[in-house]
Amino acid sequence: MDFLLDDQQTMLIKTIRDFIAAELQPLEDEVERAGALAPETAKRIFEKSRALGLYGMNMPEVHGGGGLSAVDTMLAEEQFGRTTDILIRRTFGNVYEALLVCAGPQIERWLRPAVRGERVCAIAITEPGAGSDAAGISTRAVRSGNGWRLNGAKHFISDGVFSDFFLVSAVTDPSAGARGISLFLVDKGLAGFAIGRDQPMMGVRGTPHVELVFDDVQLDADALLGQEGEGLRIALTTLGRVRLAQVGARAIGKATLVLEKTVDYARERRQFGQALGQFQMVQQMIADSIIEINAARQLLWRAAAEIDAGRDGRDLIAMVKVNASETLGRVVDRAVQIHGGMGFCKDLPIERYYRDARVFRIFDGASEIHRSTLARSVLKSGAKLFDIGA
Repeated sequence: MDFLLDDQQTMLIKTIRDFIAAELQPLEDEVERAGALAPETAKRIFEKSRALGLYGMNMPEVHGGGGLSAVDTMLAEEQFGRTTDILIRRTFGNVYEALLVCAGPQIERWLRPAVRGERVCAIAITEPGAGSDAAGISTRAVRSGNGWRLNGAKHFISDGVFSDFFLVSAVTDPSAGARGISLFLVDKGLAGFAIGRDQPMMGVRGTPHVELVFDDVQLDADALLGQEGEGLRIALTTLGRVRLAQVGARAIGKATLVLEKTVDYARERRQFGQALGQFQMVQQMIADSIIEINAARQLLWRAAAEIDAGRDGRDLIAMVKVNASETLGRVVDRAVQIHGGMGFCKDLPIERYYRDARVFRIFDGASEIHRSTLARSVLKSGAKLFDIGA
């Protein structure tokens, strides 16, 4: 096993980190104040990113993407965690692997425009009565002529205002349970499709989270992604990659940034005649954060390596989701404590990091759901999830 980064990986990290420091971090205060990103600014950072080949890096080269492996994608996504969610979306894209299921006319209609950044996609699975329970949705799609008629509602749909089309889960066979769910590509602007209110959030300022309403929305035959009844399988596979990249890797990146700022503060801030970092209890908090970040990163890399090897990696992804999100929570909580009153004050970004970090333990499956999944898996399959000799 080789845990050392090669020259190309080192350059990838440096290129993205330098770009974020020069182009994105200076915009964070503006986003926080305005609660939005100006369209002209969004266009500028998108064009700069695309010119450097930093947009859609997770997608295959054949479709115009960067063609990164899962491991290299996680290296990039960790760096993305060093800035604000909306800036990540506008600069590097959220191009979901589910779009690779596109076939025939779907490729030029939805897949390749998304990879090029000409069209933006959002995932619409969550409903008021179905959050972590993706199989518990009530949105329905019934056959209508050569296509489908869609009815229902979604909520907490990230970036729904800006997105051009949506991956929408809907029940197509109520008698089949989880196997009766299908996934549809739904363009904004169709008759009967309405964007509801932007649901205000504690953190992640600038990223809208909206309600979607479908009232007899007529879809053509090409709107069905994959085969009927495959929607939950496609969605869960996609959500696994989302959890690994947008939750696990970004949480580690954000924790790394927070710890860097905390160490700098502990060096500079003096209390009782000495640097804050000389106090043993402060040192313990810093040391614990160092250990936990490194452990979370190693687990992330192992899960990504499983994907690159063609294996499922589902249980490892669940471990990463819980471990990385909760590591971030502990790291940023310690940061607030070490910064004292300034950690609670909006003059520094620490309080924003604290608010932004809280949702990582909730979205894309709450920690409790993933713990339950892991426990069921080990009770069924034995010790192989934790014992290398099993």
